[in-house]
Amino acid sequence: MTDPVPDAVADLLADARSLAHLATCRDGRPHAAPVWFHYDADDEAVELVTTGRKLSNLRANPRVSLSVAREREGMPEWSVTLLGTASVVEDADATRAANRRINRKYGVDEDAWAGENTLVRVDVGSATVQRYD
Repeated sequence: MTDPVPDAVADLLADARSLAHLATCRDGRPHAAPVWFHYDADDEAVELVTTGRKLSNLRANPRVSLSVAREREGMPEWSVTLLGTASVVEDADATRAANRRINRKYGVDEDAWAGENTLVRVDVGSATVQRYD
């Protein structure tokens, strides 16, 4: 079986401070929203914490897509598209830990937005990468 996330892609995701655009489905129509994320290379999963429409969409249909890109002064360097299945994790301790990991990655206070969101883990089924060098 092939690895859904090649090491080179995992390295990009682990280091990227870029936003991911999370695509969910609402009433048969796509809904895309920017989110911060943490990539867990050991589990080949993406962690994010969210609420509102994104969360209710995920509860109704766990199939998602995430798009992450890095650009410099408007010129793209690379982009990654992930397809996967989301699981809502109803665990306050796990949510707090993920929120801290994500906040550290993006350079904000570890406890910012604590208690406001719910943890979602996306098990990645496939990953594609495009480099623009």
